[in-house]
Amino acid sequence: MAVDELDTRILTLLLEQPRTSVREYARLLGVARGTLQARLDRMERDGVITGTGPSLSPAALGHPVLAFVHIEVTQGRLDEVGDALAAVPEIIEAFSITGGGDLLTRVAARDNGHLEDVIQQLINLPGVVRTRTEVALRQRVAHRVLPLVASVARR
Repeated sequence: MAVDELDTRILTLLLEQPRTSVREYARLLGVARGTLQARLDRMERDGVITGTGPSLSPAALGHPVLAFVHIEVTQGRLDEVGDALAAVPEIIEAFSITGGGDLLTRVAARDNGHLEDVIQQLINLPGVVRTRTEVALRQRVAHRVLPLVASVARR
């Protein structure tokens, strides 16, 4: 789906001022409210806009330890293991990957002991061959898409 210059301006406002009303966005952009709403609806339908909820901090929820756990899976069991990961609340994200391992998960834990318990839970899932864990020390670049939106706008 191609986004045009107005779409990128809308996306920029959504990212910079997420709690503003549609009416205010339309006023700031100098477009009709109906035009803005139609653009928002299209971008949601096309999967450009994927959510509107708040961003939450696992650390503020009592889970300050962040780790990336690589999981090697028995051939033919990737879907089964992927489904089982969804039942582990400490898994924030999971991706199928290439390279060393089959899945990469982002895990939030209360402390190192809790992280070890989560890893043991993962190791015991049917179809998991082995895991490899890397603990994050400090976030250097927070999750962001605004620079990407800006680069799309420049094209």
